[in-house]
Amino acid sequence: MPNHFENKVMPYTANQMFDLVSDIENYASFLPWCAGARIKTENEVENKIVITADLIISFKAFREKFTSEVTLVSENHEVLVRYLDGPFKYLVNNWKFTDLEPGRCNAEFMVDFEFKSKILQGLIGVVFNQAMLKIVRAFEIQAATLYDK
Repeated sequence: MPNHFENKVMPYTANQMFDLVSDIENYASFLPWCAGARIKTENEVENKIVITADLIISFKAFREKFTSEVTLVSENHEVLVRYLDGPFKYLVNNWKFTDLEPGRCNAEFMVDFEFKSKILQGLIGVVFNQAMLKIVRAFEIQAATLYDK
């Protein structure tokens, strides 16, 4: 069961980082291995936005779609992801952004998952940490592209 946690100070506001991570439909333009992203539903529930979204992950011969429920809690700058359907036994992914001094925030990222397939689980185990670092770095690069103007 690979899991990854990062806690990093970013030179952007919590709101900027929250907006970036909340922009699911744009993931395919900057995230490695993301071949597509589609919002299926979006509803407001108790001052939160709850989105059902499909992501298509593509890596070499592996191409899978999975569906998640994404809850956007803007007042706390949190993005909570709960797995619904696809190649995983489970998947949990959370982001939390906390403002520090003006123009900076603390970014917490956590992901924990397990594939249904033992073969896929074995393959990802070899490269998991490098893959997670690359994904987090892609968000950092996208933030710089959007906000360092």
